[in-house]
Amino acid sequence: EEGLENAWARHRRHHEALKAGLEALGLEFVVEESYRLPQLNAVSVPEGIDEAAVRTALLKEHSLEIGAGLGSMAGKIWRIGLMGYGAREENVTQCVTAMESVLAKLGHTVEPGIALNRVKTAYAKEPAGV
Repeated sequence: EEGLENAWARHRRHHEALKAGLEALGLEFVVEESYRLPQLNAVSVPEGIDEAAVRTALLKEHSLEIGAGLGSMAGKIWRIGLMGYGAREENVTQCVTAMESVLAKLGHTVEPGIALNRVKTAYAKEPAGV
């Protein structure tokens, strides 16, 4: 119903907001920007953080499930999907605020509120092609 180009633009918009929030938390994307798919976001686990503990806390405390790395990336990255129902502003906001909370509890240095601020700033920009 929304059309293919609009669906692509919608996924790109939510990816950009998620990217802004995750980068504010000090998370780095694994894939070079020109090769990324907006629907699948792979970010490196920060040094000293137990990636499985983060995923467990996100699921138990925030009802949010993200994927672990597979194969040679196991224990090194998280995979965050933005597909279908997941490609919505409220889901991006929940993911970033939950990630901030869990990472802070596990000792990752986080400036409180900066990630959500960056997400809001990204969404305030005029969407391209939507």
